[in-house]
Amino acid sequence: MTVLVIAEHDGRMLNGATLNAIAAAGKLDMPVHVLVTGADARPAAEAAARAAGVAKVLLAQSPQFDDGVAESVAAQAVAMAGGYSHLFMAATAHGKSVAPRVAALLDVAQVSDVIQVVAPDTFKRPIYAGNAIETVRSGYPVVVATIRATAFDPAPAEGGNAAIETVAAASCDRCARFVSREIAVSERPDLGSARVVVSGGRGLGSAENFKLLDPLAEKLGAALGASRAAVDAGYAPNDWQVGQTGKIVAPELYVAVGISGAIQHLAGMKDAKTIVAINKDGDAPIFGVADYGLVGDLFDAVPTLTAALP
Repeated sequence: MTVLVIAEHDGRMLNGATLNAIAAAGKLDMPVHVLVTGADARPAAEAAARAAGVAKVLLAQSPQFDDGVAESVAAQAVAMAGGYSHLFMAATAHGKSVAPRVAALLDVAQVSDVIQVVAPDTFKRPIYAGNAIETVRSGYPVVVATIRATAFDPAPAEGGNAAIETVAAASCDRCARFVSREIAVSERPDLGSARVVVSGGRGLGSAENFKLLDPLAEKLGAALGASRAAVDAGYAPNDWQVGQTGKIVAPELYVAVGISGAIQHLAGMKDAKTIVAINKDGDAPIFGVADYGLVGDLFDAVPTLTAALP
């Protein structure tokens, strides 16, 4: 039995979450292969070959894979699936788009958001916004699973020396085609992989007030995040949303400002190593998971904290 990890990349480097998926695959004590697809993905394949624990890299190159179109990637994964017992993807937006298509084409039930590999056919995953952990057993000949990146330490990006094998691109005549995309450019760290995250909630009151977090994030070298309530109110862009329907993060430090701590939000950040909460409501649920809490007016507390930092 062999595991195939479907890589996510930018054409040059692997997405960090793919290294977490490789680490999860390594828990099975089976050979780990990595599938890299792209219009010009040789550099990404070379990066995958250097990852520790990878036995082989399969490189499929074709214009149909431009920008990682989910249908094309899924068709390639299905074409390769005959030789594999497990197909793993990171539980990113891309992985969550590709994996259901792969599972449907293989006529198997997908195992979503795996946080622990118990056995080759048995996995643990969170349910009810992380308030319960479910153990599931797959009875299918191929296990298609998405891996929650925050639950596994990433495989080392260097130290491997896997062979790269070029494979033919699978036919996908009726697949979607990439036309264009708009990318939000930011000098701040990526929210999904940042070491420090500063998040704001509805307590900030307005988009203008949300800017109060900028100096704090600047001093901490942090990514900016937001609760769903803040995003829905228009205080912050959608790609800043942290929570069950946003991004799952597990930084070294998570600073929650004006966030009450609804279950939906806690599901996205409670695995952070250290959580600091600032809220005027001492009974806010966020204090139940916080390592450090400050009850007070955030409009006084945040500038004071920012000024005190070196």
